[in-house]
Amino acid sequence: MAVVVETKELLQTVAASLIAGVGVTASFSLLVFAVTRSAEMRRDERPMLATAAGALAVVGLTVTTAAIVLGIVVMTSK
Repeated sequence: MAVVVETKELLQTVAASLIAGVGVTASFSLLVFAVTRSAEMRRDERPMLATAAGALAVVGLTVTTAAIVLGIVVMTSK
Protein backbone atom coordinates (compact mmCIF):
# COMPACT_ATOMS: atom_id res chain seq x y z
CA MET A 1 0.00 0.00 0.00
CA ALA A 2 1.35 3.41 -0.95
CA VAL A 3 1.95 5.96 1.77
CA VAL A 4 0.66 9.36 0.77
CA VAL A 5 1.77 11.26 3.87
CA GLU A 6 4.58 10.32 6.23
CA THR A 7 2.81 11.25 9.45
CA LYS A 8 5.80 10.83 11.75
CA GLU A 9 8.04 13.09 9.64
CA LEU A 10 5.24 15.62 9.24
CA LEU A 11 4.70 15.82 13.01
CA GLN A 12 8.45 16.18 13.58
CA THR A 13 8.56 19.05 11.10
CA VAL A 14 5.58 20.77 12.71
CA ALA A 15 7.07 20.37 16.20
CA ALA A 16 10.50 21.64 15.12
CA SER A 17 9.06 24.67 13.34
CA LEU A 18 6.83 25.50 16.31
CA ILE A 19 9.73 25.28 18.75
CA ALA A 20 12.00 27.30 16.46
CA GLY A 21 9.35 29.94 15.83
CA VAL A 22 8.56 30.43 19.50
CA GLY A 23 12.24 30.30 20.47
CA VAL A 24 13.41 32.90 17.95
CA THR A 25 10.46 35.15 18.79
CA ALA A 26 11.18 34.88 22.52
CA SER A 27 14.90 35.56 22.13
CA PHE A 28 14.27 38.59 19.90
CA SER A 29 11.67 39.87 22.38
CA LEU A 30 14.26 39.49 25.13
CA LEU A 31 16.69 41.51 23.02
CA VAL A 32 14.21 44.35 22.47
CA PHE A 33 13.19 44.37 26.14
CA ALA A 34 16.79 44.46 27.36
CA VAL A 35 17.82 47.24 24.98
CA THR A 36 14.93 49.46 26.06
CA ARG A 37 15.50 48.65 29.73
CA SER A 38 19.19 49.49 29.36
CA ALA A 39 18.35 52.85 27.76
CA GLU A 40 15.88 53.64 30.54
CA MET A 41 18.37 52.72 33.25
CA ARG A 42 21.07 54.84 31.60
CA ARG A 43 18.69 57.82 31.51
CA ASP A 44 17.83 57.26 35.18
CA GLU A 45 21.57 57.25 35.99
CA ARG A 46 21.61 53.63 37.19
CA PRO A 47 24.77 52.33 35.52
CA MET A 48 24.86 48.88 37.14
CA LEU A 49 21.35 47.99 36.00
CA ALA A 50 22.04 49.51 32.58
CA THR A 51 25.09 47.28 32.24
CA ALA A 52 23.15 44.20 33.35
CA ALA A 53 20.39 44.94 30.87
CA GLY A 54 23.02 45.51 28.18
CA ALA A 55 24.54 42.11 28.95
CA LEU A 56 21.08 40.56 28.70
CA ALA A 57 20.66 42.25 25.32
CA VAL A 58 23.93 40.70 24.14
CA VAL A 59 22.64 37.28 25.21
CA GLY A 60 19.39 37.85 23.33
CA LEU A 61 21.29 38.98 20.24
CA THR A 62 23.60 35.98 20.41
CA VAL A 63 20.75 33.49 20.75
CA THR A 64 18.75 35.12 17.95
CA THR A 65 21.74 35.22 15.61
CA ALA A 66 22.68 31.62 16.42
CA ALA A 67 19.13 30.43 15.71
CA ILE A 68 19.06 32.23 12.37
CA VAL A 69 22.47 30.87 11.35
CA LEU A 70 21.49 27.35 12.42
CA GLY A 71 18.29 27.62 10.38
CA ILE A 72 20.21 28.69 7.29
CA VAL A 73 22.76 25.90 7.73
CA VAL A 74 20.03 23.28 8.11
CA MET A 75 18.14 24.57 5.07
CA THR A 76 21.19 24.63 2.82
CA SER A 77 22.47 21.21 3.90
CA LYS A 78 19.43 19.30 2.65
